[in-house]
Amino acid sequence: MFKFDPQGRYLMPAHFGSPRIEGGPSGWYHDVTTMNVSYLTDKDELAAYLPDPFAIANEALITVTYACSKKIDWLAGHGYNLISVNAAARFNGEEDQLEGSYALVVWENLADPILTGRELTGIPKIFADIPDHSVVDGKWHCTASHFENRILDMSIGDLTPPTIEEIAAAQKARAGKDNPMGWRYLPAVGGFGAAISEPTTFPSENVITEAFVGDGQIDWNHLTWEQNPTQFHIVNALANLPILEYRPAIVTKGSSNLFLPDRWSRALR
Repeated sequence: MFKFDPQGRYLMPAHFGSPRIEGGPSGWYHDVTTMNVSYLTDKDELAAYLPDPFAIANEALITVTYACSKKIDWLAGHGYNLISVNAAARFNGEEDQLEGSYALVVWENLADPILTGRELTGIPKIFADIPDHSVVDGKWHCTASHFENRILDMSIGDLTPPTIEEIAAAQKARAGKDNPMGWRYLPAVGGFGAAISEPTTFPSENVITEAFVGDGQIDWNHLTWEQNPTQFHIVNALANLPILEYRPAIVTKGSSNLFLPDRWSRALR
């Protein structure tokens, strides 16, 4: 008869035990290409989607990130793509006070990282078809869709290497704000009420080997229930947030590590 280890690390179906990872656990994503487009939106409208005790940071800044990740250790070298939407935010808890980003939604095109991210760290991951990015005449483009209906299109053009001043400004803006955060909500059996409802943080380490700065654009599509019955309310909520001002867009290449023993994912208090 199967017996649970109270300190075991399981995912459903847990009764098969934990998967054996060749060479031990590793969180390295060895080949990561990202596109990042940021824009200011209406502070009051954005605040409606941040649960207490989160609050909007000094600016109501949204960053949409596309990441094409390949050569992932825990996936035996396989990869996947994602598009995440994050808001600059502060967490004002009784014990923790952090400034960073709050994950509004993360679309991914592979079930395995969706399930692990949702269950283990509380990242609000859902599925979408996300092809690899394309580059045509120097302009980068990516897209996401579900049920063959477009969710968004993102593009970045006029790319140039960042200046020393731009690098210094970006480092200053990120100082003390490397805190990706979210909310882990797991409904009770039957779907009414919560089995778990808690804020979380899930740090990672990024190594950038190439970076370029350009002009970005986001085109959100409004969808109907018939077009996307499980996500239309999410897509439309994001599409309704006004784009007031674009910030410089960024394309990067490098690697990422999601397993940091000294900064492990945890619930916030």
